[in-house]
Amino acid sequence: MLNAADLPDDIAALKAMLLASEARAAQSEARAVHLAAELSTRTAEIEHLKLVLAKLKRMQFGRSSEKLDQQIEQLELQLEDLEAEEAVAEAQAPVDVAPRKKAERKLLPPHLPREERVQTPAGDACPDCGGNLKYLGEDVSEQLEYVPASFRVIRHVRPKLACACCDTIVQAPAASRPIERGIAGPGLLAHVLVAKYADHLPLYRQSVIYAREGVELERSLLASWVGAAGMLLRPLVDALRRHVFAGTKLHADDTPLPVLAPGNGKTRTARLWTYVRDDRASGDATPPAVWFAYSPDRKGEHPQAHLAGFKGVLQADAYAGFNAVYETGHVLEAACWAHARRKFYDLHVARPTPLTTEALRRIGELYGTEESIRGKPPDDRRAARQLQAKPLLGDLERWLHATLATLSRKSDTAAAILYALKLWPALTRYADDGRIEIDNSAAERSLRGIALGRRNYLFAGADSGGERAAAIYGLIGTARLNGIDPETWLRHVLTHIADHPVNRVDDFLPWNCAAMLAG
Repeated sequence: MLNAADLPDDIAALKAMLLASEARAAQSEARAVHLAAELSTRTAEIEHLKLVLAKLKRMQFGRSSEKLDQQIEQLELQLEDLEAEEAVAEAQAPVDVAPRKKAERKLLPPHLPREERVQTPAGDACPDCGGNLKYLGEDVSEQLEYVPASFRVIRHVRPKLACACCDTIVQAPAASRPIERGIAGPGLLAHVLVAKYADHLPLYRQSVIYAREGVELERSLLASWVGAAGMLLRPLVDALRRHVFAGTKLHADDTPLPVLAPGNGKTRTARLWTYVRDDRASGDATPPAVWFAYSPDRKGEHPQAHLAGFKGVLQADAYAGFNAVYETGHVLEAACWAHARRKFYDLHVARPTPLTTEALRRIGELYGTEESIRGKPPDDRRAARQLQAKPLLGDLERWLHATLATLSRKSDTAAAILYALKLWPALTRYADDGRIEIDNSAAERSLRGIALGRRNYLFAGADSGGERAAAIYGLIGTARLNGIDPETWLRHVLTHIADHPVNRVDDFLPWNCAAMLAG
């Protein structure tokens, strides 16, 4: 606030200051009105969904209907994402926007064990005058925490000390919390995130599990925690992306993700894209990592945007959306022999023939070379491939052309051969570059957990839920690639990240925490 002495004497300057101040106030008021309207709309939608959900549950009573069960599950998941997004909107709202009135918080169950942590002021003397301090009272707040296989309540006790010589009152600052004024401790937040995104337990199922332990945590409360934790972890996700795209070789792939379409209760197919940096097979000690991205469709513009600043080798399938990336001249295409082999393998499983048997045998010989050079430096790998794999690839190409001449172009076997020949330069590039792998298994492995989750929770409730899932999948996947337990790591991150300088967020990448977590 300006003092009178700071104001200019010139009337025109005073008018200009007043007009600028009014403009800022009007802009702030407009933003506040917009956010308030957005919160109001989302709250109304949540309340409507709760009414529909309650009606369906009443209809479900006393009858068995898979269709009805699925409809209930859809609404539960849609509510999870809406309530998580509501928490994000409230956190971003200006301080002068009145927060949504929430239900009165229930007292933490008295049967849970209490762990008391006392934060005392530094030093025994008054910081103002140096006088002796005497006990004046204390502030006590409780935080619900989760340690493996049990709940406990952490009691944060902050004694108040008064100076015997003056009126100064001394008290230690309140302990930082991952969610401001929230009761969830970092261990509980980590457990909820890992249960949802690694163990594929939707929040409404987690709520039922926790209730069995005597702790009532409504799905809406868990959803708000997930939204707030996602915001807190955003800088770390950005750091992860920078690390992944700093590499000179990436593995890329995508997988469908059903997302609930608003209004009609049906799902549409979105995509999760994975980008993996993992060069351990070529003897590189750089920590491996995976970054996921969400998109509402499979248009090529999405991977093109993801890879806009990347230069190096991209190992992927034959998806046409990557073609524009290769055409820039900054990215070299490396194809996947596992995809080429799968064309023959599917035919062989359906109806084995001497031709499919021979194709699988020849491709198997290429993989035999790889087993002996895994983990060796690029130059050693290239030398071995030139000596062993190069002749095999030449023989295989000639055999494919000769075999194709005997087949109808409309046959499935001809289609498998044409797939390999069309990609031949990209399929054989690995023989001339020891950094490149024979296939794209690194990317496919990163998507396996998502495929399992899709069977468990069916779909995401909204685009925002898909984006949040992509972020957390990347964190969990990277921890696993580095041999670190995701829940232990996330507990450490959520304990400290709120008070950590954002320009040093790389300190929390899994490999930078490994020694501390092991200790």
